[in-house]
Amino acid sequence: MNACIHVIKPGQLSLIHDFGRFGLSHLGISQSGPVDDYAYSWANHLLGNPVNAPTLEITLGQAEFEIQHPCQLALTGGDLAATLDDEPLTNWCTFRAQKGQRLKFALPRNGLRAYLAVRGGFLVEQHLGSVSTVKKETLGGLHRDGRALLAGDALYFDSHPLDNKPLQMTFRLKPDYNLPLRLRVIEGYQNDWFDKESLHTFFTRTYTVSQHADRMGYRLTGPEVPPPTEPILSEGIALGAIQIPPDGQPIVLLNDRQTLGGYPKIGCVAKIDLPRLAQAKPGQSVRFVKGDLEGLQDVWCQWARFFGY
Repeated sequence: MNACIHVIKPGQLSLIHDFGRFGLSHLGISQSGPVDDYAYSWANHLLGNPVNAPTLEITLGQAEFEIQHPCQLALTGGDLAATLDDEPLTNWCTFRAQKGQRLKFALPRNGLRAYLAVRGGFLVEQHLGSVSTVKKETLGGLHRDGRALLAGDALYFDSHPLDNKPLQMTFRLKPDYNLPLRLRVIEGYQNDWFDKESLHTFFTRTYTVSQHADRMGYRLTGPEVPPPTEPILSEGIALGAIQIPPDGQPIVLLNDRQTLGGYPKIGCVAKIDLPRLAQAKPGQSVRFVKGDLEGLQDVWCQWARFFGY
């Protein structure tokens, strides 16, 4: 197969992902998948790909690729100052690339992660039902061992026709990842174990994204939320769970989270708000508000129907 894209510089963290690895939490295997599933979904949707097509998640840019075969690509998510042969590319848009052209990504200007999709999806062998890369579990990815992309790797795809004109997402649907975050919370049963003063602090004060933020979760800094003093048995952890460790600084858990945990949890950030958090840079401000479960479920279902999940 000669239809491929060569990795010249992999950047700080470039990972192959489909929608994730589900039904294996009882074995201690995380779901993984794209942390900004909104951008991931649009990248495939713009190309007419299946909803689970393997795509490249590029974190913090500083990556470079050489096109080895003409292809139709889509770029969404964070603005990493992408260029094709040093010509700026439009984000949230499809584009054509020809053999020999160089695709480069610089440092982020808006958000942290960009998603690069090719028509038909990259050809990657599944590992436990998914191609998604989980470094800490040595699962998935191009080499099926959890490694990020390396210089010299090749991303293969099937040859396909190219479009005459690019397809771009409407500006009304494009998120601004630099704005302060307002995250809606679905409260859980452990919420009743926190005293009223702790909950008042959590829902009325502003927090900041710390330097300890990755695909496992985002640690926040701000006013202390004293956790319950009673011991808690470890239990399964849902996507977006808000843990309160002994230091009282909230942790919002994401796709590569551990499957079990014993810290008390106020609830979960609504799934539809998690892509915004996953693109937040250290220092960005975060506020939590109580969410309406029924309303948020309805919004999520509309989005899922649109993309065909």
